[in-house]
Amino acid sequence: MIGVINYGAGNLGSVMNALARLGLPARFVQGPEELVGRGSGRPRGVAGEGATGEGATGKGATGEGTAGAAGSSGSSGARSSGPAYSGIIFPGDGHFATAMEALDRSGYSEAIREWISADRPFLGICIGLQLLFETSEEAPPVQGREIRGLSVIPGTVRKFQGPKVPQIGWNETRGKGGSKLFSSLPDRSFFYYIHSYYVVPDAPDWVAAEADYYGTYCSAVERGALTAVQFHPEKSGALGLELLRRWAEVYHVS
Repeated sequence: MIGVINYGAGNLGSVMNALARLGLPARFVQGPEELVGRGSGRPRGVAGEGATGEGATGKGATGEGTAGAAGSSGSSGARSSGPAYSGIIFPGDGHFATAMEALDRSGYSEAIREWISADRPFLGICIGLQLLFETSEEAPPVQGREIRGLSVIPGTVRKFQGPKVPQIGWNETRGKGGSKLFSSLPDRSFFYYIHSYYVVPDAPDWVAAEADYYGTYCSAVERGALTAVQFHPEKSGALGLELLRRWAEVYHVS
């Protein structure tokens, strides 16, 4: 079961629909406790077993939703000491400071750090990539107080310097040698981007893919079971679906 984090940002329906097309069972995470092993053994609203029906459903900020090739809702009521999900996807759009505020307020910040620290499969999309870093030019200090990201990856987030910002549209993305996520994709892979800021890891070995927009920049990171991309695979057609399928296959997420 894949858990999709919902902190109030957009694109959740698109992600759920993409997972449903791939036949990958998914649901919205009900709270940070489900990421640290204090949730139920089988999450409520699970899709993917034993009934008819296709597609994805969701209710945005309420955190309710399922995705799967076929399924019925239900809960065994059993308790488990382990996490409720085999992998987590953290998608969304939004402002760096506002998003971090929402994560801190809801308790997701520490839960996400704990999930990643345990080397469990994690895929960040768009703001879900940027928030992994320490700071962002989108969120400068306020009255001397620095606004920190999740600080999982040493580095920062910078704004594109050019006359046409944000970048909106398709852009060639080049996977780096050794990347598990990009190794089976074409050398010239095009994905859909919409962003004004880009990540700059301190260590170059974090970089899993690059793209060009007013210079070459890091468009994906990868280390252990942690992966994150700046583009939107859920909006990138067949190649985007293949990347999501590849993520599930490589990290044994189902």
